[in-house]
Amino acid sequence: MKRSEHRILTTHVGSLIRPPQLQNLATAAQESAEKKRQYEDFLKESVAEAVKKQAQVGIDIINDGEYGKSSWANYILERVTGFEHRADQLRPVYWLGRDRDRFPEVMAAEFSWMSKGVPTEVCTGPIKYRDRSAIDRDIHNLKDALRSVSVEDAFLPVVAPASTAYDGINEYYPTEREYVYAIAEALRQEYRAIYDAGLILQVDDAVLANMYDHLVEKSPENYRQWAGLRIEALNHALEGIPEDRVRYHVCFGSWHVPHLADAPLEEIVGFILNVRAGAYLIEAANPRHEHEWRIWETHKLASGKILIPGVITHHTITVEHPRLVADRILRFARIVGRENVIAGTDCGFAQAHMIQRVPPSVMWAKFEALVEGARIASAELWGKGKTTVIS
Repeated sequence: MKRSEHRILTTHVGSLIRPPQLQNLATAAQESAEKKRQYEDFLKESVAEAVKKQAQVGIDIINDGEYGKSSWANYILERVTGFEHRADQLRPVYWLGRDRDRFPEVMAAEFSWMSKGVPTEVCTGPIKYRDRSAIDRDIHNLKDALRSVSVEDAFLPVVAPASTAYDGINEYYPTEREYVYAIAEALRQEYRAIYDAGLILQVDDAVLANMYDHLVEKSPENYRQWAGLRIEALNHALEGIPEDRVRYHVCFGSWHVPHLADAPLEEIVGFILNVRAGAYLIEAANPRHEHEWRIWETHKLASGKILIPGVITHHTITVEHPRLVADRILRFARIVGRENVIAGTDCGFAQAHMIQRVPPSVMWAKFEALVEGARIASAELWGKGKTTVIS
C-alpha cells in the first residue's frame, strides 16, 4: 500500500454517482439476454470513464466507482446462497438508532419508503458464495481501465460481515456465531479475489457504527459482544491477506439526517483498530464528527498503519474550500505523522445505483478541492515554500 512519503496522497471511499444511462440499463438488465449484454458493455465503458475522470482530477488511489454493484452492502445477497427475501415480513430500521423517535419528521422525509419497516432477508439455508462472475467482471473492468491512466494504486470495496444482510435474521444456523462466521467465509471469496488480482481490498462497515445506538440502549456490553463477534469473524475472513493490502472503512451512514444517534468514535475506535488492516478510513469532515480528530492524540496508530480521514463530505452540497481541506489534513498529519495520512472522503456519494447525495458536478468539484487541499498541505508539511490557494 502506498504511503504519503513525499506528499499527501488522496483517495475516496468508493461509491460514485452512476450515469443515468447506466442506472436505466441496470434496471432493464433482467429483462432479456440482449439488455443484459447492453448493460455489461456500457458498464465497462462507464468504469473506463470514471477511472479516467478520477485520474484527471488528480486522485491518487482510485476505484471503479462501484458501478458494477447494486448497492454498497446488499449487493452481496445477489452473489451468495442461503437468504430468502420476505417482502411481507417487515422489520423496524434498528440501524437508525433513536433518531427514529427524536426526529420523526426528518426520518419520514428521508426514509418515506421504509416508514412501515423494511423487508426482511431471512437466512434459511447454508450461506455459500455461488458465482464469481460478477466480482471477476468488476476486477477485469477496473484493471482494464487502469491501463490508460497513471495513478498510485487502485482498490475495490467489499462489504464486511457486520454490514451483510443488516436487515436480516437467522433461521438456519444453530448459533449467532455460526451464522456470522458463515457470512465471513462467503465474503472471503471476494476478499481473496481482489487481493489475488493485485488490487487493494477495502472492507466497508457502516453497520458496525450504526447499530451502536440501538444496542447500547439495552446495555454497553450488548453492543460490545455484538461488535466483537463480527470483528473476530472479519479478521478470520482476512487471514492470509497481508495487512498492507487491506483498508477498513467505517462510516455513520450516508443519509441526510441529524445523526444524533451516531456512535462516538471513542466508543468504537478500539474495534476499528483491532481489524487486520493497513489503513483505516473514518468520517472526519462532517459537523457531527470533525472534532474527533482529538481521539488520535490518545489512541495511537500501530507502527506502519495509515489513517485516511474524510476531509471532504457527502453530507452537504457546499464545496469545501481547499484551505479548509488543507487545515484538516494538517491536524491529522501533526498527530500521527505526515507519512501516515492519506486524504479521503467521509462516505460514498451514491451508496446504491439509484441514489445520489449531491449533484455530479458538485461531487467532482469536491474532489478537486480534495486534491488542491492536499497540495497545499503537502507544501507546508514538506517545506516547499508558500502556497497559492485556488478558490
